[in-house]
Amino acid sequence: MIIAIDGPAASGKGTIARRLAAHYGLPHLDTGLLYRAVGAGALEKAVDFEDVDTLAALAGALDLSALDPESLRAGPIGEAASRVAAIPEVRAKLLMLQQEFAHQPGGAVLDGRDIGTVIAPDAPVKIFVTATPEARAARRHKELVGRGEDVTPESVLDDIRKRDQRDSSRSSAPLIAAADAEIIDNTALDVAASVAAALAIAERRRPR
Repeated sequence: MIIAIDGPAASGKGTIARRLAAHYGLPHLDTGLLYRAVGAGALEKAVDFEDVDTLAALAGALDLSALDPESLRAGPIGEAASRVAAIPEVRAKLLMLQQEFAHQPGGAVLDGRDIGTVIAPDAPVKIFVTATPEARAARRHKELVGRGEDVTPESVLDDIRKRDQRDSSRSSAPLIAAADAEIIDNTALDVAASVAAALAIAERRRPR
């Protein structure tokens, strides 16, 4: 069983994906970490974000087992990830890696922005998680402050809106709900209610 969970930044899709993966005993991949890793590599090596060949080479050299989620969640890396994710050559390098993970024996849970439309369009369970920019910015601000980052609510909201615009308007695999995805708007939902809604969808749509 493949479960594809898509949505914009700070929508809660990662939390839902992890909970569903634990519930069904499936491996989970936060595909955003792949782009964060490429973005982090670009920042570390001072790579120009117009240098497509070098960025694609960084993507091609990624090792899933070496990803460190905590270190990849810093604020500047999120912005860099959004920029490299808009580059078709980077996305092409990461496509096969994600598809192999999705189609491993028994299935998997993947969350990102193009899982149901590009990575695993054949997934029986497709969920698109969203919330208002203001609600998502408030969540992200709380998360960043909790990690000791000095950010303002206004700057986080501005970043969320910029990332939404970039993710939705890019030419390669734009952020969009798959035609057959079920939508969860969790603006007014807590984590437990969001997970319960996703689990209900998965139970209804998973192969028997």
